[in-house]
Amino acid sequence: MSQNIKKVYDKYGLFLILFLISSFFGILNNNFFSLYNIQNIFKQSSINGLLAFGMTFVILIGCIDLSVGSILALVGYFVGIMLVTFKLPIALVLPLGLILGVFLGSLNGVLVAKTKLQPFIATLVTMTIYRGITLIVSNGLPVRNINNVSTFMKYINRGEIINLPISMIVYLGVFAILWFLLGKTVFGKHLYATGGNEEAARLSTVSTNKIKIIAYSVSGFLSALAAILYAARYNSIYPNAGQGAELDAIAAVVIGGTSMSGGKGKILGTLIGALIIGILNNGLNLLGVSSFYQEVIKGVVILFAVIADRKKLGL
Repeated sequence: MSQNIKKVYDKYGLFLILFLISSFFGILNNNFFSLYNIQNIFKQSSINGLLAFGMTFVILIGCIDLSVGSILALVGYFVGIMLVTFKLPIALVLPLGLILGVFLGSLNGVLVAKTKLQPFIATLVTMTIYRGITLIVSNGLPVRNINNVSTFMKYINRGEIINLPISMIVYLGVFAILWFLLGKTVFGKHLYATGGNEEAARLSTVSTNKIKIIAYSVSGFLSALAAILYAARYNSIYPNAGQGAELDAIAAVVIGGTSMSGGKGKILGTLIGALIIGILNNGLNLLGVSSFYQEVIKGVVILFAVIADRKKLGL
């Protein structure tokens, strides 16, 4: 009986948690299930979810990426300054921003794969460097009124299709692509193999260094895409944008069931995990809980998720 319960929980546990948390906040606050608030949750979840998707790729290979928030800030500032100050066309700025994200992510991959630095140390260094560059080029000042100079950015923020925000549609579209990439392609199999047993994967002709660089490049690309959604939503970019975003991204990944040891996990779990984090943030804000306490709560959630992961592995 206990084994059957465990199988059911492993399959549907995340959906049960999502239902219980939503019900809890819905009972305590009548505005929680309003259309406006649900759209707000979707918009916030799409930004964190994109970062978490990239983090999933990196964690699946047994690594970590602490620089996602700094990449968001740097790419966001680049996009903002190109649009507001230099008046460049959006059709040029957005591709350049995405390319910049890929470049920054690939630098992380090269540091990890080629110099053999520990992923934690390598991305801690780049997190600091990328944030420092943002502060230097911005002189500590924000870029404002981004949507005022770009109708496309305004549309990303306010546009809807069947009551779904554009950011959420982009988010679900990316999810579908990544789901196919991880589950239906040779690259996905090589990614899981690298995280499960890197030496065995290498001996079976998998180019593990290449897989690592690609995984970090994907993380950089998705961080850049999140930066575009962030800039559109808040109509500005501050140099400290995305500070601490890596915590929410990691939380979404581990809550979603991806093993911190690598090799095990699904992108669907991350999708639900990001939604759970979004609901937690939104619900606690509606209840007037201090942001200081919210950080503690998220830290505790990550702790329990990691402990559960270790128990699954028998550690």
